[in-house]
Amino acid sequence: MRNWWVLQKSSWHLSLRLLWIMIIALQWLYYTEPLWYRETTTSVLLTLTAVAIIEILFPVRTLYRYFVEAVAVIYIVFRTIKYYGDYVPDPFLNFREKLPDIAVQLMPYIWFALGAWGLLVLLSWWVSTKARILLIIGTNLVAFAALDSFTSTELWQEVAWTVFAGMCWLVTQHLRSFQLRYPRGWSYLLDYPLKIIVNIAIIFSLIIITGINMPEVKPRLTDPYTAWIDWRGNGGSSGTGTTKSGTGTGTGAAVKNTSSGYSLNDDKLGGGFAFDYTPVMTVTSDMRTYMRGETRSVYSGNGWTDNDRPARGPYEGVDVGQLLPNNNSSKLKTQKLQQTVRLLGNNSYPAIFGPYSITTLDKVNGEQEINGLFWRSRDSELLWDINNRKLTYPQTYELTAEIPIVPLKELSTKTYTDLYSGNDVDKQFLQLTDDFPARVKDLAVEITAGAQTPYEKTVLLQQYLQQTFPYTNEPNVSRGVSSDFVESFLFEIREGYCDYYSTALVTMARSLDIPARWVKGYAPGEQAELPDNIAMQQGSAFSNIYTITNADAHSWAEVYFGEYGWVPIEATPGFNVPLLTQNETDPVEDLLDTEEEDVQSEDKTANTKAEQGGLQLGAWAAIASGAVLLAWAGFLLWTRRFDLRFLFQQLRSGRPLTPAQKVTVETERWIRYLRRKGFKKEEYETLRESVEGWSLKRPVISEDLNILLGIFEKAQYSPEVIEDKDWHNVYTEALRLRKSLKSGN
Repeated sequence: MRNWWVLQKSSWHLSLRLLWIMIIALQWLYYTEPLWYRETTTSVLLTLTAVAIIEILFPVRTLYRYFVEAVAVIYIVFRTIKYYGDYVPDPFLNFREKLPDIAVQLMPYIWFALGAWGLLVLLSWWVSTKARILLIIGTNLVAFAALDSFTSTELWQEVAWTVFAGMCWLVTQHLRSFQLRYPRGWSYLLDYPLKIIVNIAIIFSLIIITGINMPEVKPRLTDPYTAWIDWRGNGGSSGTGTTKSGTGTGTGAAVKNTSSGYSLNDDKLGGGFAFDYTPVMTVTSDMRTYMRGETRSVYSGNGWTDNDRPARGPYEGVDVGQLLPNNNSSKLKTQKLQQTVRLLGNNSYPAIFGPYSITTLDKVNGEQEINGLFWRSRDSELLWDINNRKLTYPQTYELTAEIPIVPLKELSTKTYTDLYSGNDVDKQFLQLTDDFPARVKDLAVEITAGAQTPYEKTVLLQQYLQQTFPYTNEPNVSRGVSSDFVESFLFEIREGYCDYYSTALVTMARSLDIPARWVKGYAPGEQAELPDNIAMQQGSAFSNIYTITNADAHSWAEVYFGEYGWVPIEATPGFNVPLLTQNETDPVEDLLDTEEEDVQSEDKTANTKAEQGGLQLGAWAAIASGAVLLAWAGFLLWTRRFDLRFLFQQLRSGRPLTPAQKVTVETERWIRYLRRKGFKKEEYETLRESVEGWSLKRPVISEDLNILLGIFEKAQYSPEVIEDKDWHNVYTEALRLRKSLKSGN
């Protein structure tokens, strides 16, 4: 055990080197996570962790260590594919008979794991000089910068962590070089490790605080991507999909703990999030549509609690190509729409995304047969793998939908009786909590007082929410007092993102006896823009492709208007749901086109908020750095307290104090202390006379008083030279005097 500890101490720099390499590797894992299979990401992560632990804890011969690591890698990959259901062992075969099947199933995950292992070991061995460290860090930063500029992924956090790891790596290398060149000095440093840690912390804190407080200045040189955009004459990307709220991402957590994306649990809404622009899917379509996922109808006061998919309502298994019934669809005209959806990455979702309402799923992964599809007619949900058999989510699918054409002018004249008399409305879509706040209902009544019909009331609620509350991905939840989510939003927090607006609209509509439901999915996304010559080569089909990212995750409301069916209502500022409408002058109009300019303006605002929100992810670092610098400043003030005190005296006198004058200043301090303790010096008394009287009054302090008196008289009357050590002695003896005075009480 002793030898092991000696080896650990001698290889401290190797252990730290592995730690910094691991931090950089984790940044690449984050980037590749949506691109790789879950099995690959898990295998690589566990492999890196296991190899690093073995390298650190088992400093034995290289050959033995590599053998242990190889066994660990193979075991990790095997357990991973078994966990995810890629390999199901045959119980009737013995281990030797299973080996060929195991070897096949390990592919290709084993190659990624082995590659990660080899790269980690290679870097820990090769990067042993300052120049090589700078080369590796610089290469990673250039790669992240290029990917951040030319892809939809934001990688500023990865850059920050890489810089942090690089700085730590350089510090480690410097300390190692110092240890080798100056072993005696290194031994001295080991006796005072706290000094090393404190100095490193101060340097890092200064860098962090300086970086945070640097002014934002427009760069003199334009980055290549912006230059390319400007050269095209566009000046920036456009689209309506990036002003996102990240449906269901918030659980009261801070921004640094969560990011936008499709939620799997909505029973506790709220909190903040960071924008994640990782691509999720591409949609090829002649019309931009919201991509519906699932609906919710049971409001608990905190969120939507009907998360149990099988228990939400009746459903049935369906096949590819089967006509999907929709009992609540519009009885009016519809427009047929075909879409091709291609998933990016290996994520799995509880539903098949598509517009309202899907009528047939034509192909899945290019095939016309697949298991795992279920249809819930009441909610128009096309569910996937509802029995949790861990089926692989479809990577591509084609669907056909019927988009209702809503006659808004006609609908606005329909009364409650016209819409709901004779229509069996599921009471679940009018559900509210037993203690639903009265002031929320009163507010809804007040807002809609000037309207007569359900549609007019819904529009007034929509306008109120859009025009009253600012959009932010970082709502200040500390202002929330009410236990009800909607009440807290409307009267206390008064800002938020889509979950806030959509939930408020649904519950306020229900309080007015208007059936409504909460829907989550994705906003339409962005259309790729290319130079004209490339676009002409690609043809018109390319212009119909929209890319949807995690930042496009969204929630909205759907309101039921009798025979007109469910109509989507967008309450979030900056969003306009694509809706086919019919009026007297134009039978079919896509409202999205007429309002796209406003949406683009909101996109810019939300993107700005996203950038501001991203900065909050480093708030913990700023707080820690500030605390370190404050502690350092306090320490400096304490160590320099004499200089500061004498500085004030110097400013008053106009010249520096001599050591004799400093003795006088310190003497006056301990005399003032004694006066506060009841030892008064009369004006007619000399200091010696006062000291003799005090000594008689309190003999326990007579020795200390005489020492202090001697130093004072030496400074005042003796021809001897007074040095700095003399006034230091006054300070030291004054402390001893205080202790004697306290002990004698």
